[in-house]
Amino acid sequence: MLNKRGQLTVFIIIAIVIVAAIIIYFAVKSSVIEVVRLPASLEPAYSSFLFCLEDNTRVGIDLIESQAGYIEPPEFEPGSNYMPFSNQLDFLGNPIPYWNYISGNGLEKEQVPTKENIEEELGKFIEARARDCDFGDFYNQGFYIEQSEPEADVQINDKEVIVNLKMAMNLEKAEDSAFVNEHKVVLNSDLGLLYNAAKQIYDKEQEELFLERYAVDNLRLYAPVDGVELTCSPQTWTAEEVFSGLRDAIEANTLALRTKGNDYSLASEENNYFVIDADVGANVRFISSKNWPYSFEVEPSEGNVLIAMPVGNQPGIGIIGFCYVPYHFVYDIKYPVLIQVESFDSGEVFQFPVALVLDNNNPRKSLEAEAVGNELPDLCSYKNTLTSVNVYDSHLIPVDADISYECFGVRCNIGDTVSGYGTLEANFPQCVNGYVVAEADGFKQSRELYSTTSEGSLDVILEKLYEIQVELKLDNSAYSGQAVISFISEDYSKTLVYPEQKSINLSEGQYEIQVYIYGSSSIKLNAIKEKKCINIPQSGPLGLFGFTKEKCYDIEIPSQTVENALTGGGKQNYYILESELSNSNNLEINTNSLPVPTNIEDLQNNYLLFENNNLEVIFR
Repeated sequence: MLNKRGQLTVFIIIAIVIVAAIIIYFAVKSSVIEVVRLPASLEPAYSSFLFCLEDNTRVGIDLIESQAGYIEPPEFEPGSNYMPFSNQLDFLGNPIPYWNYISGNGLEKEQVPTKENIEEELGKFIEARARDCDFGDFYNQGFYIEQSEPEADVQINDKEVIVNLKMAMNLEKAEDSAFVNEHKVVLNSDLGLLYNAAKQIYDKEQEELFLERYAVDNLRLYAPVDGVELTCSPQTWTAEEVFSGLRDAIEANTLALRTKGNDYSLASEENNYFVIDADVGANVRFISSKNWPYSFEVEPSEGNVLIAMPVGNQPGIGIIGFCYVPYHFVYDIKYPVLIQVESFDSGEVFQFPVALVLDNNNPRKSLEAEAVGNELPDLCSYKNTLTSVNVYDSHLIPVDADISYECFGVRCNIGDTVSGYGTLEANFPQCVNGYVVAEADGFKQSRELYSTTSEGSLDVILEKLYEIQVELKLDNSAYSGQAVISFISEDYSKTLVYPEQKSINLSEGQYEIQVYIYGSSSIKLNAIKEKKCINIPQSGPLGLFGFTKEKCYDIEIPSQTVENALTGGGKQNYYILESELSNSNNLEINTNSLPVPTNIEDLQNNYLLFENNNLEVIFR
């Protein structure tokens, strides 16, 4: 009996240890997986699938947090010389969509995803990978595994992400079999909390423009804006030096900004200037780099030099007894700021960029429209007009496409066409002069004006995109140097940075093709030193009667070097036929070189020659 009791005690202790280990495992594990009861022989394969589902969800969350709430960023929109921003910030090679930016043609735009958008995109990401989990080892062990099409429902809460996946899954091995239709994973993640905190910071910026106001302070502290110098000689500043110092100041002072409630101690009393009155329950960082796209403009200026001339030599004011130089310069400044919101507990980071704009020394005006909220617009909640949409290519062959409807800036997802038939019959929200938007892989997006006030049908034609290899020639010889090649049409534009990028997707249409070729330059703008004489009031009693004397001073403008110059290129309007795209693999563009500029006048002349320099366009 004593031996049996001893054995029983050992088994009880082992059982307690096993139960405790299981409890500790799930207490420290960052996710909860609901495992249905299955035959013991099938559990390893099913558990492997659930862990794969968890890993895919983690990857999706990481992409969302690092890409401003997006897994697939919005379609790329290039910037321009006027506005340096595209709709994405390149941060360490990672494209992050701006939540607020200025388009290349000067329009202020927002692309803030709602929480519902994020849940939907994460669900699609999970669906696309649910059937790709690796069961190779289990197949080798005699398993039979069959899966149907997945449908994921994602719910993002402050501290967790819940994934409910509907996907019929049949598992068999030897005599054992099981059928599972619903799968659930709950992951510990601060995604919801961080998104809400990011929205609070973004909304505060939109309402108060606090980042722009800090930018104004930087401008007035580190650049000549308004002031008076007591001197009779002109004051000069080199624009390049002014902007270089301003970039350094913006980078350092932006990084010094912080919000109340950060996990590090607040600034000392004298540095509370850098503390933003916002406690969002997370650590917030503000980052700007002088290596990111910048735009600086200043007026008045003479070339690269800012000049302020003295006053005080006019008759009648000589009684003042001195000369002074007043100056007032007006700046337009544009640069990005990346905002990172970090969880106190998990260390997860959600980041999004915004574009800062100072216009005439003042902050931009806030968007009049409200920022995108966390709820679906009412328009999308009331779909009550039955509409049939038929999607075809240019040869009237049905195309499977994703259909949405856009009205007054609000876009509602409607659904996908029936596979193989290109037809969707569904209820649309009512709207006058809205747009039916059709999107399909390998085709250019189509937007058709259509009112949904009554039942009806619509045919949509999608233009196919063809991948073409671009070969650039300069003076009829193959060119492998640096160039920028743009294809610009009314509703579709693409730009290549050659030779790093040599392929492009194009559809039939009218394009303006532009090629810019830049070469090394050593144009030296000589230093300017000239003597200028002015009449100033005489000192003493004679000055009271307007008597003057001549005073001369030297104006010095430092030398400058232009390191890169336009040395080739041109533009050509060309209508690209679909037959050219479908029957060709390569697009050859031949352009002519421009005279190598040796001075600033030559460089300016090259830009005039560029406008009339035509391109030769050949499909092969």
